[in-house]
This record gives sequence, structure tokens and C-alpha cells, in this order.
Amino acid sequence: MRRVVLGSAVLAGVLALGCGCASTTDDTTAGAAAEGAAPGAPTGVTAAAGSATSVHVMWNAVGARAGVTAYEVYRGTAKVREVPGSVHMVDVVRLAPGTAYAFTVRARDGEGRLGPPSREVRASTPAATAADRSAPTRPSGVAGRAVGATAVQLSWSAATDDRAVVSYDVYQGGTRIHSVGGNQTATVVTGLRPGTRYAFTVRARDAADNLSAAGPAVRLTTGPGTGAADRDTAPAGFRATSHRADGAYYLDLAWVPPRVDGVVTEYEIRLDGRTATSLVWGGNAPRDEASYSFYLGKETGWTVRVRLRARLPDGTWGALSAERTVTTGGADGAGGTG
Repeated sequence: MRRVVLGSAVLAGVLALGCGCASTTDDTTAGAAAEGAAPGAPTGVTAAAGSATSVHVMWNAVGARAGVTAYEVYRGTAKVREVPGSVHMVDVVRLAPGTAYAFTVRARDGEGRLGPPSREVRASTPAATAADRSAPTRPSGVAGRAVGATAVQLSWSAATDDRAVVSYDVYQGGTRIHSVGGNQTATVVTGLRPGTRYAFTVRARDAADNLSAAGPAVRLTTGPGTGAADRDTAPAGFRATSHRADGAYYLDLAWVPPRVDGVVTEYEIRLDGRTATSLVWGGNAPRDEASYSFYLGKETGWTVRVRLRARLPDGTWGALSAERTVTTGGADGAGGTG
């Protein structure tokens, strides 16, 4: 499973199914793969220097029905990177300082068909400077207290760096859930769950992206909630159906995001008890109803059990939804829910 963050209106994930296919949803894309056509050109391609020797390239996903399984990144006419179809960003490294480069991206489907190149984007690496390989010292004196049922207040002693600390990252377990500027040594973390025990750590970051070791963990328990709703972290109204298009079946999911303090941007989908895909909204995540559709295969009579859960703003996973059962090619031609 991969976690991929994309633009404001795009979802991404990797689907590990017996059919060996991966896809994302885009209802505006025609069934190119089923018709034997190559995928379209990736859109929204950008390139920006990440350092004197690297450039970060990003692009939007090509639509689901194109059956994209990989993307190829080119520098000029030379292919420099290949990534799975679930990934839509990459760092091109080992470049020369002070040099202009041109990049394009191409999509490839499960049949090996390679689509046309995207529009060309350019980026120039800056001139080389004295290397900064020294990470800041780790923050010390981390302390905190619960502020009601859904927030904590944290403070720490400033870290030092040979140049400057530009930010502090707050982690809950292994997940970064908050960041503040390098001139701050205190913050309030919201969007937590009532009556839940947390372990927070703080790390300092400098301008060269060097990250300090984590400061000592501070363990806090949020206050009690006001009722059952505070504990209901499962997606509600979960529905699952299938439809047939272009000779294949697609699984269609819809749900209401859990009502928590903050916006839910990531979901994990499970098929037959195993994690199949991770969906991440990069912005404008749905608050009232979310939906997702992906390719299942051409087999009629295939039954799958499906559930999902949300990664909450506090970095923990919420409860699993109700389980639904879908059979491709049901009596109504669309499958059904259980």
C-alpha cells in the first residue's frame, strides 16, 4: 500500500487485486484501455528544483479507465525514472548544479501501451553552495497538557542549528500531524479523540531539509467526550455496488466521512480482509459524502467483501465501516450490497 498526496480534486491509490490492475477514478475519461487505445498524456505536470542536484516532478493521474500501471519520467529524450501507477511525483536526482532541464511524463497501461508525452516543463538547478549536512539538535524539555477532549498544548525548548531552524514538526507515533515555524516553541494540536492516550514528539528542521532526532516523548490523555458520537469514528452510510462498462466490472463505493474535529483526507480500503488501496485527497476533501470507483476485472460472479476506515486528523486510524458484499454480474447486472 502506498500513500500518495495529489491535487485538490484528485484521488490516488494502489490496488492489489488478483486481476493485477491498478486505477484511480475519473468519470470524464473514456474506456480507452478496453478499446485498445494507449493512455492519454498526463496533465498538470510541474517541475521545481529541490536542491543544486535534484528536481521534483509532479503530475495528475490519468483517468481510471485508461488502466495505467506505471509512469515514465523523461529528461529530454532519456527515461530517468519509472514509478507505479499509484505514484504521481518523483525526485530526479544526480543532476548538475546551475543547469536547465526539460522533463516530460508518459503513462503506460497493463498491456504495455505507452501514451504520448505530457507537455514539456522546465526547471533550473541553482548553483552549488557549501553543503549543509548538519541537522539541528533535538528539541528538549517537551511538555504538554490536555485542553479539553480534543486538543493538547505542547511546548519545548528551542533546538539549535549551525545556520537556522526553519520549522518544528510534531509527530503522533510515526505520523507527522502538525508543523510550526522555527521561531515558535509552543503550539496547540487539535482534532484529537476524546479519552485517548497519545505520545507526541517534536523534531526540528533546517533549510537544507535536515531533520533532527526526535525530542523526548510526552504522553497525554485527552479529556472525556460528551457522548457516543465522540467515539464513532467509522465512516457512516457505507454503500458498495458494481457496474459493468466496456466489458469489465467496476466497484463503486460511497460513504459519509466520520464527524471529527478536522478534515479527513485519507482512507484505507480493505477487500476480503486485506488492505487493497489507500486514498488521499490533497485538498478540498469531501465532508458530506465521499465516493470512489475502481476496476475489478472482467470475471462475472466474482464476490468480494469490502470495508474502509479513515485516518483521523490526530494520526490514528478510526473504526472500520460496516462490511458490504458485492458480486459482479448480479441479477440486476450491477451487483449488490450485503
